Amino acid sequence: MKVSSIQLEIVDQSKQNNLEHALNMVDRTPESDLILLPEIWPCGFFSFDRYQSDSEPMNGPTVNAFKEKARERQCHILMGSFVERENDNLFNTTILLNPNGEVVAKYRKIHLFGYMSEEAELLTPGKDVVVADTPWGRSGFSTCYDLRFPEIFRRMVDKNAKFFLVVSAWPLARVEAWRLFNRARAHENLAYLFSCNCTSAGTDTPFAGHSMIVDPLGQVLVEAGEAEEIITAEIDPGMVDSVRGQFPALEDRVFR
Repeated sequence: MKVSSIQLEIVDQSKQNNLEHALNMVDRTPESDLILLPEIWPCGFFSFDRYQSDSEPMNGPTVNAFKEKARERQCHILMGSFVERENDNLFNTTILLNPNGEVVAKYRKIHLFGYMSEEAELLTPGKDVVVADTPWGRSGFSTCYDLRFPEIFRRMVDKNAKFFLVVSAWPLARVEAWRLFNRARAHENLAYLFSCNCTSAGTDTPFAGHSMIVDPLGQVLVEAGEAEEIITAEIDPGMVDSVRGQFPALEDRVFR
């Protein structure tokens, strides 16, 4: 299985321009079974004044453009997250599309960030831990701040997750925490973790980059730097069962 993570640079420009850039980056991505994009890339996580105006429903132009792109590339695309509008509520929503352009899973971010951020004020938290069947195995979804809460990953394991797909807009100021949590969440759950973070330069709150593909032993197979780039790795989906069989630590859990 080939996985690619598109570490987008967040630029202060229109949603349409950001959409065109993201689609262009998908076109530049090597042939892959799964392509990931980061968190709230259409406007940028810290552009709180644009959340309302840039929000759109599930059948809006951003999702529809990526449905077409998934069909064109004939691969699964985790299209990162966008500000989803449903009635009077706004959500930080991540969508996984299959090669037919169909929605396989929708995850609304549960842990909204409140520290020096307006996300928790503007958005409604999700309620559901989401795990979906995929060709490579059961996959669970999380967004950025969720990484700090290991219990959500245990909940995904309880739903038989073997892969964690993480989209993020993690800041550079806490890059070492990001690197630690990526490895820890993978290793403690004996699962693969694929992450896609934003990057930016010359801003008041730059993003960290360092998107990763981590194996079930917590080993980093590939890690991006701090600039915009695409990382790709070949992984063996069967490694999860192999590792869990050789070292069945999850079976020794006392608290469930």
